[in-house]
Amino acid sequence: ARASNTALESLRGQIVAWRDEFSAAQEANKALITIHQAQIDALGAKPEEGVEEDPEIVDRRAELAHEMARLQAPVVRADEAFSRANGLIAEIDRIINERQTDELISLGPTPLNPALWGNAVTDFLASLRGLWTETVSAWENPVQRTELVEDLPVVLALLLAAGVLILRGREWVRRFGEHMRARYGTGFGVWGFLISLGKIAVPLVGVFLLSEAMFATGLLGLRGSLLLSLLLPMAALFLGFRWLADRVFPAKSDQEYLILSDQKRAQMRRLTVAVALFLVAERVLGSFSTFEHYSQETKVVLLFPVIVLSAMALFRIAQIFMIAEARTTATGEDPTIRLQIVRMLARALMAIAVIGAAMAAIGYGTAATRLVVATVLSLGLFGVLQVLATFLGDLYGFITGRYEGARDALIPVLLSFVLMLASLPVFALIWGARTATLLDLWDKFKTGFQVGDAHISPTNFLTFAVIFAAGYMATRLLQSGLRTSVLPKTKIDTGGQNAIVSGTGYVGIFLAAVIAITSAGIDLSSIAIVAGALSVGIGFGLQNIVSNFVSGIILLIERPISEGDWIEVGGTHGTVRDISVRSTRIETFDRSDVIVPNSDLISGKVTNYTRGKTVGRVIVPVGVAYGTDSRVVEKILLTIAQEHPMTLSSPAPYVVFQGFGADSLDFEIRAILRDVNYVLSVRSEMNHEIAKRFAEEGIEIPFAQRDIYIKNLNDLKAGQDPENAKGQPDE
Repeated sequence: ARASNTALESLRGQIVAWRDEFSAAQEANKALITIHQAQIDALGAKPEEGVEEDPEIVDRRAELAHEMARLQAPVVRADEAFSRANGLIAEIDRIINERQTDELISLGPTPLNPALWGNAVTDFLASLRGLWTETVSAWENPVQRTELVEDLPVVLALLLAAGVLILRGREWVRRFGEHMRARYGTGFGVWGFLISLGKIAVPLVGVFLLSEAMFATGLLGLRGSLLLSLLLPMAALFLGFRWLADRVFPAKSDQEYLILSDQKRAQMRRLTVAVALFLVAERVLGSFSTFEHYSQETKVVLLFPVIVLSAMALFRIAQIFMIAEARTTATGEDPTIRLQIVRMLARALMAIAVIGAAMAAIGYGTAATRLVVATVLSLGLFGVLQVLATFLGDLYGFITGRYEGARDALIPVLLSFVLMLASLPVFALIWGARTATLLDLWDKFKTGFQVGDAHISPTNFLTFAVIFAAGYMATRLLQSGLRTSVLPKTKIDTGGQNAIVSGTGYVGIFLAAVIAITSAGIDLSSIAIVAGALSVGIGFGLQNIVSNFVSGIILLIERPISEGDWIEVGGTHGTVRDISVRSTRIETFDRSDVIVPNSDLISGKVTNYTRGKTVGRVIVPVGVAYGTDSRVVEKILLTIAQEHPMTLSSPAPYVVFQGFGADSLDFEIRAILRDVNYVLSVRSEMNHEIAKRFAEEGIEIPFAQRDIYIKNLNDLKAGQDPENAKGQPDE
């Protein structure tokens, strides 16, 4: 209980180092243990009682058992030590977490008590006097004054350089940026981002030179050295928030993230800078309180104004966020994810501002300070992520040369998502997570988890991804080589070539997956039970998909249809363009695509007009008027069929006298074409020739005629009722 958190963290680090050694020792003799276990298994099980075993086997079994015990002894010791180390680490974590919790929920003195203000002011003034006294004492020391005189040229040079960089550095960076823009173009916002970073870096260099100059004077005591050590990080914090304010709420309205007026954007920039100043004040007061060993009452009183002012600034920021959200909604646009985040963020900021100020006033100073500070830092980190996401989109547009829609492209969005994931540990640290806890989580993540007897870790996933990607690329290269170089030189038809290429792809991807899984150290036998359970679900819930998949494999192997075939399925005529695993794409003659499930092609009725050949029959029906010589008609039609260049002479075309129709004598030309794909054009050309030859021979092609008889014509003309007009004479 007397050990500090720092001492416990140090002890924990040592135990973690030992635990890592124990973890490595658990793998000792692994290969030899596997070999000896295989030898023991090869001897088989011990015989039942009463059954004698060969003495040599008995001796060999005992020898292997002794050797196995010797090999497993260090592994067992490492397991025991590893478990003990885990227990000690868990106990240290419990103690530290309990202390942190007690510190957060502890109720201290309220800063609203006027009796505490006098002591707080006295303590703070005493610290300032101590700072002045240390500096004066150092100046009055002749040795230090002599050293200052000797180092004065260096000090003055550092001060001059620091002053120039701090006062003129931002202006120089701005002019350099304008020169680069004029020479290389706007760069789609890339130059603006880089220039904005330069406006931070150059003044920070000046602050660093200033701190070095102050250290070189030798006039600083302990308190002065403490303040000077905080100068650079606090300057970086302040300049970072100022940079963030300029990027998120720029002066130019066309670059803003939220719809705000110029006045509101300027107010947001001022509020962001004010929050940064409050954060710097909190850090400086906290360091001074620790150094001066202020009482709890003094700490509470000194930090209370900073917490309240920070809460007020956060509340005002939340109000402006709500105004921006309302303006964006008023434009009539659908709410985006960013707008929803802004709405939730504004409400959370309002609640945190009120709760933080109230807790600080009641006496929960530690909890209030951490709540407000964590909120400010989280808000700043969230803004940095937004700025970086925008920069990634601009950079993508700059590289590709396509600025329009570059920020919403897939690659910048994926990079922004990765960036968000990478920021999660930072958010956790801001809200009080310990570095040791995060490192433990990372170690567990790297170690992986068990699925049956298989151990899966990120390394396994990476190995699987690399090997599978290599196998996939090799499969695609093999398919390309077969499709373009090897198969065209064979006598295999186009459908067969496509089937071989597709089958090669399926087999290659399957082998790549199997090799990748085994290379990653995943035991397939351990997944067999899971796969068996999933197969039941697949059988019931995905039976159509499985049926189509199996049907696709059958189509590729059996090949009842092939790419390029003219088929009819379900009343749809078209050409097969692609046979995939699940479905087949048919291009109809009006150039539209019909997607047919493979199971329909296997289980249904399909007509293939060009399966393995292009020969097909054409039928051309025609009717002639009654009284026409049927033999003459037959001779004319047969001549037309024989003279057409697309008809085959063997088998020869022929004419069929179908019969006596209601209005005509019906004939048909039946001929075999050398390419059935031209059946429509052949039928059209024959019809043209039939019309021409029949006109030359005076043969009439009749049309339907009907005789109509009308009863009671006189009654209809007179418009009378037929019952009242009986007996009147007809015309």
